[in-house]
Amino acid sequence: MRRRLLPSLSALRTFEAVARHESFTMAAAELNVTQSAASRQVRTLEDYLELPLFRRTSRRSELTQGGRYYFNLVRDAFDRVEAGTSELIATRRGGGTLTVGMLPTFGTRWLIPRLERFRERHPEILINIISSDGQFELDAPKLDVAVQFGTGSWADAVAEPLLSEEIVIACSPSLIEGSRRLRSLEDLANFVLLQHTTRHHAWPHWFRSVGFDEEGARWGPSFEHFFMLIQAAQSGMGVALLPRILIEDEIARGVLVLPLPVRVSGPGAYYLVTPKAKQDLARVKLFRGWLLEEVARLPRPQRNEAA
Repeated sequence: MRRRLLPSLSALRTFEAVARHESFTMAAAELNVTQSAASRQVRTLEDYLELPLFRRTSRRSELTQGGRYYFNLVRDAFDRVEAGTSELIATRRGGGTLTVGMLPTFGTRWLIPRLERFRERHPEILINIISSDGQFELDAPKLDVAVQFGTGSWADAVAEPLLSEEIVIACSPSLIEGSRRLRSLEDLANFVLLQHTTRHHAWPHWFRSVGFDEEGARWGPSFEHFFMLIQAAQSGMGVALLPRILIEDEIARGVLVLPLPVRVSGPGAYYLVTPKAKQDLARVKLFRGWLLEEVARLPRPQRNEAA
């Protein structure tokens, strides 16, 4: 078995403290050692690496180019170890903080209204919600799980299908009153088509799925988040292509209508994505089990058939 190429942990701790303070004196005080002892530890590390890590001046100790690179690497490693240690201490009795990454509109419309049931079942776990319309950095130390939209392929992570996505044509009822009818695919040419910034493929996918040519489409403004797109459609700015799961409330209240009875499956689905390093944590297992129960309670068309 290959032996790891690792220097002394004491030398690394001393180097990190000196680099952070840019001072041997301040680092020695933090570590409760003498300045000469701190200097010896750094010198040992430099000898091991066979390169200088600091330029020593009369006022402070400045990192060399190689020292700056190594400091960023060592600091990141220490941050991860510290975060992992805190996690294990906090979760040894099943508690701690669970950090969940979610898409803003999906989280607001679907997940957050259900979280109280998880909190009631597991009051010992504190939920921390972070959001992004893009892809989460799954190797971030504090991220435990994320609900992502995609095709199920994420590196160094376990992806479990949750919900499929039925995308529908939606608009304000006022937009199609009077002589402005929207009863056929051909009628779409008379309306502005609202777009989603990060789902630029959505309309082309929809047109291909229904076998209709998008040439002549009146492309309208783009919106970064679904909740913006929903509001724009509700305000009568145009016709939007939206996941039905996100607009059930608006449909029930009559502020959005579905003028074309066309059902199209989205090009992706919602997945619960867990970094492989976190999949066995107690709080992650409890959240996963609860979330899959919530999905199982939904009518079958809303579930991801791959599940």
